[in-house]
Amino acid sequence: MSRRFEQAPRGMRQATLVRLLLCALVMLFMPALALAQEGSKKVLHVDSYHAGNEWNDRIVAALQETLSAKNVELRVFHMDTKRRSSEADIRVSAQAALKTIEDFKPDVITTSDDPAAQYLVMPYLRDAAIPVVFCGLNWDASTYDLPYRNTTGMVEVSPIPQILRLMQRHARGTRIGFLSEDTPVKRKELTYHERLFGITYDKAYFVTSHAAWKEAFLRAQKEVDMLMILGVGALPDWNLTDATRFVDEKSEIPSGTDFEWLTAISLFGVVKSPQEQGRWAAQAALRILEGVQPSDIPVSYNREGALFFNERIARRLGIKELPALAKAVP
Repeated sequence: MSRRFEQAPRGMRQATLVRLLLCALVMLFMPALALAQEGSKKVLHVDSYHAGNEWNDRIVAALQETLSAKNVELRVFHMDTKRRSSEADIRVSAQAALKTIEDFKPDVITTSDDPAAQYLVMPYLRDAAIPVVFCGLNWDASTYDLPYRNTTGMVEVSPIPQILRLMQRHARGTRIGFLSEDTPVKRKELTYHERLFGITYDKAYFVTSHAAWKEAFLRAQKEVDMLMILGVGALPDWNLTDATRFVDEKSEIPSGTDFEWLTAISLFGVVKSPQEQGRWAAQAALRILEGVQPSDIPVSYNREGALFFNERIARRLGIKELPALAKAVP
């Protein structure tokens, strides 16, 4: 200690020590202060559907996992457009989402699936100051004039040609059926299968209940030679256990799906990954929070997938050939 400090008045020495101690404390807690500042960042995810919808729940889980690792707060708003599907109800939900944006004041908004893009992003958030990252948007973002200056996202595409080729190997003819919940998104999918891949569906079965699904499945066994099974989230009384038992007993033609949770009722599954969509959206949001402009992040397409083979249905159809690299359905 210097002689000058020793000779200073006692009060001055105490004040100097206090200042030194405060400086040390500030240096010690600077990392924590920086972390708190980082944690003040907020992301609002607008889910087009409801909690309990398998695809979207997995997107949210991947978002949460990726953002929480960076201490970013995530809040989720469900538009519930599958269960409350009238035009009036969806518009009310979009207004409620806008109120949540106003109250929560997120730094970035992420969205999943078409209704959020159509009813929230396009009319209210187009070229706005707040950045938007979309995902789960089927086939073609330009349907909603996306991307805008303040948006980027991942477009969702399905491996339909691959599913069709697998079914064709075991089909007795060329007629193709399409079985799905009756929603605008699924009708859009049907259109894009025809437009992009040149697929002509001989029969399209759009249903609104579990009983109607079973009836359509039975009709398809006689009316077509292959059946694409796509989407049941809008069926309020859907029962996978009952459907699995029913399909095991009634299947007469090869079937295929692009959803992992429907491989229990399909011979083949070439499935997409909702987790890929959630991770990509979260990583894009983090880049935006770091200062990257949304328009500088190119729109992407999903790439991850897996092949599933249902041996129970295969045995019923007399199929013994297990596709290479396929996972057996439990």
